[in-house]
Amino acid sequence: MTDRTILVVGTYDTKDDELTYLREVIEAQGGRVLRMDVSVLGDPSTPVEYSKHQVAEAGGSSIEAAIASGDENRAMQIMARGGATLVAQLHADGVFDGMVVLGGTMGTDLALDLCAALPIGVPKYIVSTVSFSPLLPPERIAADVQMILWAGGLYGLNSICKASLSQAAGAVLGAARAVERPDRSKPLIGMTSFGKSFLKYMVTLKPELEARGYEVAVFHATGMGGRAFESLAAQGAFACVFDFATQEIGNHLHGSAISAGGDRMTNAGASGTPQIVAPACHDLVDMIGWQPLPDKWAEHPSHAHNRLLTSVVLDHAERRAVARAHCEKLAGAKGPTALLLPLGGVHELDRPGLDLHDSEGLAGFFEEIRACAPDTVALHEVDAHINDPDFAATALAIFDAWREDGVIKG
Repeated sequence: MTDRTILVVGTYDTKDDELTYLREVIEAQGGRVLRMDVSVLGDPSTPVEYSKHQVAEAGGSSIEAAIASGDENRAMQIMARGGATLVAQLHADGVFDGMVVLGGTMGTDLALDLCAALPIGVPKYIVSTVSFSPLLPPERIAADVQMILWAGGLYGLNSICKASLSQAAGAVLGAARAVERPDRSKPLIGMTSFGKSFLKYMVTLKPELEARGYEVAVFHATGMGGRAFESLAAQGAFACVFDFATQEIGNHLHGSAISAGGDRMTNAGASGTPQIVAPACHDLVDMIGWQPLPDKWAEHPSHAHNRLLTSVVLDHAERRAVARAHCEKLAGAKGPTALLLPLGGVHELDRPGLDLHDSEGLAGFFEEIRACAPDTVALHEVDAHINDPDFAATALAIFDAWREDGVIKG
């Protein structure tokens, strides 16, 4: 029974045997395969469903132009641009259910663009000689992409690389069969947070919002989670956002590798999505816990969450700079924006008497917010800690008022 269609992508002029093996494994399990050739110079052994000429043309170029560029990097960027455009259109037309892309560094560079062009929920798999490598910039990794190392597979088939290829074939077909697509029947709320030991408002807010008829997706704001949140916000996928964990702003400002990118906290505003914002954990910058801290943080206190993640505590001037960054991000918002200031503290360790409480630093941050907040942003000072019931109640009151006024749909 042919129940799901998988798009197999790669350079058929150099990886024909490996790509053919992927197709054979998928078909042996009852799947259907469509093939896309992203090579430039050579041709596949047999015609494929989507040729290299179609790929180049989808990006507004041609194979002749790619060859004439005289540079394999520029040529593959032409193919990446065309491939991303073509796979997005094919998926929108319902042509395939999942995708697997095969490559070395050149093919992986292209694969990242193709996977990023597909929505969350579409099974996407990369088989690469550099899977999980620091060569891969986090900002280019699609939120729900799956990867496997193409071990021993740089040139030609063997039993080692077949183990990787066969797993990838089974994984992408299994995912296409099992995936539960996002349900759009209810309006969606996007919320940012951390674990319940640090931030607790989601425990109160999620059931309250669900009782009002909304679905709530909570994103872990540690870089990749923020990227997924921003990706959906840019698409206008949210009826409203509760963007309360904004630590990624400071991460990016201070050059941390744990970054959600320069567009963090801008896409909801750009799409006109109503947003309720609060500066949880703004006083911290996340660093990779198993690496030495950079010299710039040598005199700063720090908190080790676990062996993966350590947070550096910002000084007062740095906190004010983060406050200004918040205001700059929110200045471009096209929709209603409320900024809540929890005067009692911004995370669990920021309570009076605990290790990271700094009343002077907190007051300075809020003072800077008051001074530079755009006129389009409504400030709400909450005489409570961000984890207190009164904070959640204030956020819900704003949400309910916006619903009553028709600002929020659903």
